[in-house]
Amino acid sequence: MTIRLSAFATLLLTMMSPVSAQKTGTFQQPATLAYADVADLALPAPIVAQVRIRKAERLKADLAGNVAPSRRRYLVTADIVALIRGRDGLPPRIAYVIDVAPDARGKWPKLEKSQMIVFALPVAGRPSEIRLAAPDAQQPATPELAMLVRNLLTDSGRESAPPRVLGVGEAFHVAGVVPGESETQIFLNAADGRPLSLSVWRQPGVAPRWAVSVGEIVDQGAEPPARDTLLWYRLACSLPPHLPELSVESLSDGDAAAAAEDYAAIIAGLGPCRRNRDR
Repeated sequence: MTIRLSAFATLLLTMMSPVSAQKTGTFQQPATLAYADVADLALPAPIVAQVRIRKAERLKADLAGNVAPSRRRYLVTADIVALIRGRDGLPPRIAYVIDVAPDARGKWPKLEKSQMIVFALPVAGRPSEIRLAAPDAQQPATPELAMLVRNLLTDSGRESAPPRVLGVGEAFHVAGVVPGESETQIFLNAADGRPLSLSVWRQPGVAPRWAVSVGEIVDQGAEPPARDTLLWYRLACSLPPHLPELSVESLSDGDAAAAAEDYAAIIAGLGPCRRNRDR
């Protein structure tokens, strides 16, 4: 199968428009990707594949379009090594356009024969072409990245996978019989409409315990999600830093303050959602 430059006139003209140009990949020596970076790239991408670059043809003059002066634009032809996610009709050889940046020494990276993982969108009516889903949606295919991407997509495809968090709903706080004993429950708005909530339990003289419930049943014995897991990502990278006022508007001032304190304990327990990509 041969992919010719002339076959991409439509794609290249589209890439020159201001909106579509934002989807042109920019390959440069990447910073180490955090779990959240990989999740940001992999989860929304309809096509994820490990590819071996067969040819990288530099585009010049009008074909280069609006490429930045510090970049070079290439038409890449690549063979699919492994289709991690994607439609069955994707051919074994694909093509896409990418902008390339020099490394820290000012040298241009060699693309041909290298293996990459691409996160991409289909091009309507052109089954052998893809459009990279983000400027850095081509990443070197290290074994560690390939395994992380596969695990992420496997976890997200399970029926029990935690849903995306759209926001924080209503919060409730109940004081216990013993001073210092209490329970707070905070409902979250899930993208798929499933019940999703956070619970915090306090006992005198011990650190508060908290857990996440996906479903109707609240398990007081559940542990908080481990860092760099899909459930952790859904929470740590989506929840606001503070409990919204609307969530506690039906509570007394004292209960509202207690619920806000418990929410802060959850945020501290999750830790920051670190990202290393220049998004």
